[in-house]
Amino acid sequence: MSDTSLSALGASDVRETLLAAAAAAATHTLPRFRTALTVDNKWEEGFDPVTDADREAERVIRDLIEARFPDHAIIGEEWAPKDGTGEWGWIIDPIDGTRAFICGVPVWGTLIGLTRAGRAVAGLMAQPFTGETYLGIEGAAHYLRGEEIHALSTSGETRLSRAKLSATSPDLFARADVAPAWERLSRAALQVRYGLDCYAYCLLASGHLDLVVEAGLKSVDIAPLIPIIEGAGGIITTWTGGPAEAGGNCIAAATPALHAEAMAVLAGR
Repeated sequence: MSDTSLSALGASDVRETLLAAAAAAATHTLPRFRTALTVDNKWEEGFDPVTDADREAERVIRDLIEARFPDHAIIGEEWAPKDGTGEWGWIIDPIDGTRAFICGVPVWGTLIGLTRAGRAVAGLMAQPFTGETYLGIEGAAHYLRGEEIHALSTSGETRLSRAKLSATSPDLFARADVAPAWERLSRAALQVRYGLDCYAYCLLASGHLDLVVEAGLKSVDIAPLIPIIEGAGGIITTWTGGPAEAGGNCIAAATPALHAEAMAVLAGR
């Protein structure tokens, strides 16, 4: 579990900043969703799309955070990192799931997280098309939609044979050269759902999915989601059991027992 202390900043200020930044980003993402878009490819081989929605959403998030916390570091998906002067840093993925975004599928989300000495202490996933926000702060996680707000809790599932498992794409495991491990795990689970991007982790925190496993993640893909998962009672690590903030091969589970069983299968034990 991350150190969730926000006393030095004020939890209410952090919460309000997360929500305000997500709202600012939505003014650039939502009007462009399900419209004709110019899509650039960041890779010379393969496809890693980026749009003006990504760039402009991150820009307004950065501007808001820098105005409120000028000494904090900022790492984002689309723009160069900003160095800070202390232990606090913000991590931004303006549209996690750009492939879904350009296809009109509402499982993308804006990810914004706060780290303290490298550990995730607060995070948000906002999906403006559905009007949903998932917020993790001070060791708790909540779902917000309009006037609705309620605490999140994982399913409590302990057995892999009964687990609903998700991953963004089997291609991730092939690119990371860990496809055999994924195949073992996917065969052992009750069912597998692909293509949910960051939304899968929020469904895990809500108790609808039990296990999310990915490979080759960047810090911006996962760090903002960690406080949501942990605040809902889940567990998330790398495949070797270490902290997941830096990304890599990551596994999130509803319970420690399910996490341990899945880890054993991934390791071939």
